[in-house]
Parts: sequence; C-alpha cells; structure tokens
Amino acid sequence: MSLYLSASIDEAIRIEGEKGYPYEICGFMLGAAQAQDQDQNGGGWLITKILPIDNARETEAKHNRFEIAPTDFMRAEREAIAAKLDLLGIYHSHPDHPAYPSQFDLEQALPFYAYAIVSVIKGKADTINAFKLSEDRLRFDFQGVKIWR
Repeated sequence: MSLYLSASIDEAIRIEGEKGYPYEICGFMLGAAQAQDQDQNGGGWLITKILPIDNARETEAKHNRFEIAPTDFMRAEREAIAAKLDLLGIYHSHPDHPAYPSQFDLEQALPFYAYAIVSVIKGKADTINAFKLSEDRLRFDFQGVKIWR
C-alpha cells in the first residue's frame, strides 16, 4: 500500500513540522482509502486534507513524544464526516531523528490507520515516510509515500 499526498499536503506537513520544531507536532490525515493503488499493490490511502492538532503532551516531553487528546479524535471524526472523507491516519514529526517509528510510536499505534512521520533536522523538514501497524501489532510495515499532482 502507498500513502498518496498531493504536493500541497506534503508541503503542509513539512511546514507544520518546521513550525513546531524542536517539539513533535501531530495531526490527522483525511481522504479516501483506495481499493487498489496506482501501482497495483493492493490499495492505498489518498490524503486530501490534514487536520493539525495541538500536541497534548506536557511541554518537557514534547521534544520526543506526542499525544492526541480524545476530544481531538472526536473532532477529527466529525470533520471527516462533514467533509465526506475518511479519517485515514495520523502524522507526526521526529525532531532531529529519522522518519521511522520509535518503540513509543509502536506502543501507541492503532490498527487500520496510516502513520506518516516527517523528520525535521535542525528546523528543516527532511524525509516523510509512511507506515502501517502489522496485523499482529508487533511492528510497523513500511508503506511508500507518493506525491500526486
């Protein structure tokens, strides 16, 4: 499966990561799940809107952790329904670390969501990678990120 981001969504996630640096930022990804992606790989997520939210962690933990308040999940669901979109996943940043999930990310992950991580190095957004929690919930499986225009 692949995560499809428009150029403007890709840029918006990068800007959010840079604005929040040196702390982790987070938000929701809305769009449509595709039954089969353009590469015939069995499906993908077409992200058409993001919903940035405040990192609910205490300030001293925000540099390497993010937390989403339950009320933000409810707000994201309402916004997705109103826009006739699906809540497909969560994005967050890794300040001065690679765009790969941490053990904490694994422990907090929910099944069926796409997870995008943007690495922000010295205040500048770098790589965005996407992942999906494995069915046994023991690891993340790498998903491709593709930019569509």
